[in-house]
Amino acid sequence: MINDEIRAREVRLVGAEGEQIGIKPIREALQMAIDLNLDLVNVAPQAKPPVCRIMDYGKFRYEQQKKEKEARKNQKIVDIKEVWFRANIEEHDYQTKLRNVVKFLKDGDKVKCSVRFRGREITHANIGQKILERVKTEVADLCVIERQPKLEGRSMIMILAPKA
Repeated sequence: MINDEIRAREVRLVGAEGEQIGIKPIREALQMAIDLNLDLVNVAPQAKPPVCRIMDYGKFRYEQQKKEKEARKNQKIVDIKEVWFRANIEEHDYQTKLRNVVKFLKDGDKVKCSVRFRGREITHANIGQKILERVKTEVADLCVIERQPKLEGRSMIMILAPKA
């Protein structure tokens, strides 16, 4: 809340340079802010009495937006990419999917490797286990295994995370 929006009778006032002014009636604090051609901003409304600061609110908001934009620019969003394998996958198809797994890990994304079983293939879950173990050994230098291969319904799932 700023200026006339503040409803307290008296406030603890902090000056434009950060110095403690003391407890003042709201009208006096507001007049001091107007005299300095600045705004009275309520920075701690829960305190008794509320803490208000004299500052240029427009400049303060601008600085805060700049900080938030910089923080958003510096953060890395980790996606989970999914690569599907089949129980009876051919070698060339396997190599193509393995290249995708390596590319995703190098880009810094997590990879969810899944083997999908259709029909009676589910009775040979050990084949899917072998495929995921092979993937794990071939990309061991690029990643850490976040979740070991595990059968869930008709799929066997393993999650890989890139090394820091």
